[in-house]
Amino acid sequence: MKDFHPLRWTSKYRRTTVPYLIIMVLFYHAIGVLVLVAGSLLIQNVIRDYNEPSIPITILSVLFAGPIEETLFFGIPLYATGSHIVVLAGGIIWAMIHILNTPTVQLNALAYTNWLFVIPSIFLSFRTWISGKGWFAVVSHSTWNIAFFTLGCTSGEFPCNVFYDKNGFSDIMMISIGSLMVALTYFLYRRNVTKLKYRYT
Repeated sequence: MKDFHPLRWTSKYRRTTVPYLIIMVLFYHAIGVLVLVAGSLLIQNVIRDYNEPSIPITILSVLFAGPIEETLFFGIPLYATGSHIVVLAGGIIWAMIHILNTPTVQLNALAYTNWLFVIPSIFLSFRTWISGKGWFAVVSHSTWNIAFFTLGCTSGEFPCNVFYDKNGFSDIMMISIGSLMVALTYFLYRRNVTKLKYRYT
């Protein structure tokens, strides 16, 4: 219950076993759903002619969003600076970018519901990384995205595309960037481990 308390949302988890981390994932995503539903009702009443935008997504894009977003906004800032404040700032930037998941930047066409849902996830990813379980943040992020994609795909909400285009250039770029980000994060992590060993020696 202490980890659920809002006053501890910027502190490390008291436990870091996989079952415990799964509970935390469900906890923060449940809050995200509640914020999304309440926010959607408010937005629809405040902004006239509001239409939630949709952008093309594929299996590869949702799969590699986890490694790219988690490492770029959480892992790399953490291991490059060692500052939890910088990591939290990265999480805030990550969440704010989600409101621009739209082909046009107009007040009545911004991705408000997408943004509202990911706000609690700032603390999910932040706490997971500072607790030393960044790999779990990457895996859970991609797993959640795949589950959401599968639900929308099977319900007919959007096409079940695997690739962005026929020539595969965008997909190759995404795979390359994701792999590079993970490799850079691991390099920075190992560098920090080495520094700590020398310090204690």
